[in-house]
Amino acid sequence: MLNIRLATEADRDAIWNILHAVIAPGDTYTFDPKISRDEALAYWFRGDTYTYVAEEDQHVVGTYILRPNQSGGGSHVANAAFMVALEARGLGVGRKMGNHCLSEARRLGFRAMQFNFVVSTNEAAIRLWKQLGFEILGTLPGAFRHPEKGYIDVYIMFRSLEEAGKE
Repeated sequence: MLNIRLATEADRDAIWNILHAVIAPGDTYTFDPKISRDEALAYWFRGDTYTYVAEEDQHVVGTYILRPNQSGGGSHVANAAFMVALEARGLGVGRKMGNHCLSEARRLGFRAMQFNFVVSTNEAAIRLWKQLGFEILGTLPGAFRHPEKGYIDVYIMFRSLEEAGKE
């Protein structure tokens, strides 16, 4: 059974292993594929960030972060990032973390969620976010330099977290 909880200091090694495996190919995130452990974990555990892990049988198989997309007048819109361990892909971990994140964002008082930079070739993520109610609101042509496909598009995705009629 998958358990999703706030990350602790003891989760740093497991989180780094996932981050490194996902970032190193350079095909889905804008992080430098050679990012150091310290830099990656500093980003993932930033002060304005809620960091979560998904664990199966006490083994961390995914992680996500939730934070305001902007400060001040834009702080009511959440932003998040998700990574699933390579061996756990296709098992519903991303979907469960996505649903958990939406619930947490509502609980924390966010009114909407926005993904600023969804790489267009990340088809599994795009399909999942659409199934979870996100829409593509904009396309940034050629904004991502894919290591194999060259310059490809990036999407801005958004969804409200308010109940219909209460927005």
